[in-house]
Amino acid sequence: MKCIAFAASTSSTSINKKLVTAAASLLRDERPDAVVDVLDLRDYPKPMFSEDEQREHGIPDTATRLLGEIASADALIISLAEHNGSYAAAYKSAFDWMTRVSQRVFEGKRVLALSTSPGKRGGASVLAAFTASAPYFGAEVVGSLALPVFHEIYDESAGTITPEWQAKLRALVGTL
Repeated sequence: MKCIAFAASTSSTSINKKLVTAAASLLRDERPDAVVDVLDLRDYPKPMFSEDEQREHGIPDTATRLLGEIASADALIISLAEHNGSYAAAYKSAFDWMTRVSQRVFEGKRVLALSTSPGKRGGASVLAAFTASAPYFGAEVVGSLALPVFHEIYDESAGTITPEWQAKLRALVGTL
C-alpha cells in the first residue's frame, strides 16, 4: 500500500504537519509493508486560483504534480488546518487548481481526515466541511478525528501525542 500524507497548510511551524507526521509514523508501525510519503504543500507553490490566472497563465505544473502524487497513492492522510472556521487559503487554492485538471481529485482513495488547533474544538469545523464534501471528489473517508488543544497533547521533544490520543489515532490509521 502507498499512502500520501500531508498537512493542508503552508506554515513552517504547522501543528497539522506535526499531527500528520505522527499519523504517518503510526501507519508505518502498523503496516511495515506500507510506503508512506509525507508531502509539504510548500514544495508545490502556485498562485492563488482564479479563472483570470488560469486564462492568462494556464494550470501551474505544481498543481498537476501534486495531483499526480495523490493519484499515485492508495490512501491519503490529510490534516486540515482551520483558519477562521474554514480551509487554509493555500490548501483551498491548491485544491481548486487540482480540480481544473480533474474534478475527481481523490478518486478511489481511502482518506483519513484529521485536524488540530490550539482551541478546544480542534479544527472540527473544517473537518466537518471536508468530510462532507470529499466524497463528491471521489474520496472514501474511512475516518476522521479532531484533536483539541494541540499544545497540551503533543510532546514536542518526542514528536508524539499523548497515549490517549495516540490510541485513538492508531485505531483510525488501522482502517487504511
